[in-house]
Amino acid sequence: MKCVNCGVDNNLKERTANQGRCKNCNHTFAFEPTSMDAKYKFTDPFFQKIITDISVNNTLSFTPKQFFYALDKRMGKKNNQWNGWKILGLFLIFPVTATFITGISLIVGLGIILINSYLQSKSPENKISIRKNNAKFIQISGIVILILGILLSLSFNSFPLFASSVIFGILLIYLGTTQINSLVDAAEIFKINKNLFETWLNRWQQINGKITNMLPPPRQQNTPATINPDITAYSFDRVVVCDSAEVAQFLIANNFHFEKNCAVLSVTGYPEDIFSTVMEMLRRNSDLKVYALHDASPRGVSLVNHLRTSPNWFLNTDVTIYDLGLPRQLMNDSQVFIQSSEESIEDAKKLSVDVKRDLTEAEMVWLVSGKYVELESFTPQKLLRFVNQGIAKSIQPNISSNNLIGIDDNYNSGSNITMFAVDTFG
Repeated sequence: MKCVNCGVDNNLKERTANQGRCKNCNHTFAFEPTSMDAKYKFTDPFFQKIITDISVNNTLSFTPKQFFYALDKRMGKKNNQWNGWKILGLFLIFPVTATFITGISLIVGLGIILINSYLQSKSPENKISIRKNNAKFIQISGIVILILGILLSLSFNSFPLFASSVIFGILLIYLGTTQINSLVDAAEIFKINKNLFETWLNRWQQINGKITNMLPPPRQQNTPATINPDITAYSFDRVVVCDSAEVAQFLIANNFHFEKNCAVLSVTGYPEDIFSTVMEMLRRNSDLKVYALHDASPRGVSLVNHLRTSPNWFLNTDVTIYDLGLPRQLMNDSQVFIQSSEESIEDAKKLSVDVKRDLTEAEMVWLVSGKYVELESFTPQKLLRFVNQGIAKSIQPNISSNNLIGIDDNYNSGSNITMFAVDTFG
């Protein structure tokens, strides 16, 4: 294992002899893979690589939850579907020497691969994408066996070969298709838990110091900040309202508000010290554009309705509200970490009529099934790109295009607010 401090390789014997320290610089290794649970074995360079990747070489700030998602995803990739059993199967199908090339070897090797693929397609430990890939492999194998078997049986005029290839091929197609269909409504399961993540994180920072690009919890600052009156005399053309303080803090920490010349607030009132002042500035602009950034969840999809009906926000105003993400962009995306919970089911059942009016029937079915996607499941780079694209698409709205979809501009809420949904996540 390479030392993250000096880059020198240390084998297990050297690490053990030096009490878990580098033989060159005496730096302590944070993790020892040989003493970790087999499911979680990883090295210091592995952990450091995730930090480097998620921060884009230490140029972007990220939340602890974004780090948690990134680590969990990387752990899932370590569980590669081409494991030892499949490699053994390939060895039997394509032997090293011609003396092993027999029909039995071929059948046994193919059987090992297919059985392993089926077990991996059913394992909740695997990511949904890996499970689907295994199911597709079974399905495609069935099609290949069916076609090749029929062609060979006709060539050799063999009815047993014809019957066995048809039965076996159709069975594999059925099993693969059944598994794919069963995964349509499946939700992801974390490979690691929060307590384990906190333990690893604390261990890393005790040895290697604070992760400078990882944001601390949003601070509560109830004392209003002093702002120059010359600044407060102006307003903003745009404001991004987030459904959590963590996401608002993330945007601000990455200078999104400077680059886009817009205010960034959370619906919970973050940042507290300047919240009231910024709201006063926003209300001076009659052409203000509001962008709602939220999770694809029952509480998230309620954000726009809250903004347009709450007297603390934009009730009785003419502002335009853009929704930067709805479930429709995520429902069929295999790359998205879709979760499910009983709490989300209950929240979906309690959605108001006004909120439901903005959603499609498919979205309601998706939400009522308990599914949701958190914004922090996306990497910092991707999340920033989503928001940037959403704002860019809204500058010249084209209702007839697929980029900006008009939902409904006839709300009975005491205001003339217009709301659009931008297909950002997709």
